[in-house]
Amino acid sequence: MSDPRADRICDSCGRRFSWRRKWARDWEQVRYCSNACRRRGVGAFDRACESRLLAAVQHGRGAAVDVGALAESPEEHEPLRRSARRLAHLGRIELIQKGRVVDPSTIRGPVHARLK
Repeated sequence: MSDPRADRICDSCGRRFSWRRKWARDWEQVRYCSNACRRRGVGAFDRACESRLLAAVQHGRGAAVDVGALAESPEEHEPLRRSARRLAHLGRIELIQKGRVVDPSTIRGPVHARLK
């Protein structure tokens, strides 16, 4: 039997979050780690970022792609990182820093992505 208070992955930002007492009544319905993520959700732009990231990684044929370099403007940088975290948690890609695969929830700084 699984732990009902097990950590979850935020549907919006892709980070791991833990059970909190204020969520005790409706923990089964909690999908987002914060009010900001709940408001942001996952929209068409986020899905487009995921598609662009997957296309770049598939085009790289096993080589790691710099996630930040895919951003066409500074405003696209964080949505691409959120997309990378979501895809990594789904098992579609791996996130790499300094040559090592890293946990998507804890990445800081530049990150590269490759097919899993």
